[in-house]
Amino acid sequence: MQNVQRAAGVRLMIFDVDGVLTDGSLHYGADGEAFKTFNVQDGLGIKLLQEAGIQTAIISARRSPQVTARARDLGIDHVHQGGHDKLTPFNALLAQLGLTADQVGFIGDDVVDLPILSRVGFAVAVPNGRQEVLARAHYIAANHGGRGAVREVCEFVLRAQGLYDKTMAQFLI
Repeated sequence: MQNVQRAAGVRLMIFDVDGVLTDGSLHYGADGEAFKTFNVQDGLGIKLLQEAGIQTAIISARRSPQVTARARDLGIDHVHQGGHDKLTPFNALLAQLGLTADQVGFIGDDVVDLPILSRVGFAVAVPNGRQEVLARAHYIAANHGGRGAVREVCEFVLRAQGLYDKTMAQFLI
């Protein structure tokens, strides 16, 4: 019940990338370019949050043109990449949007995510996350990163806010 109450207050959902929006694998081509694979159902979950009026953002330690392209495809306006200090862009985003940390959800998987996870109102981990992250999460997704965890969390937030049925009605014609 407490997790539902926490999710009900989310006005901004922030996503890590590697290990959350992807399965954490990096595939390198012959020219050294790294490839990432994103889950299309996770992407629709993010779009459904946006349609329901919940803002979305990405904060990632790695810099990647693939993340920039995916964020553009999904209409995620707030994207910060590069640097293990995720707290500085998090605080800047709160100031920019006029939100408090308790109005924010964050989903992460590794220790670089802990400074944000320890501050947000709804801290989420993927089951393939590091033990330190799992121990501090309010909610642990059943699905792994890059394998539906993001969609699961998006739907959980929508249900907690009583917006799931309204958001899904467009598909149930």
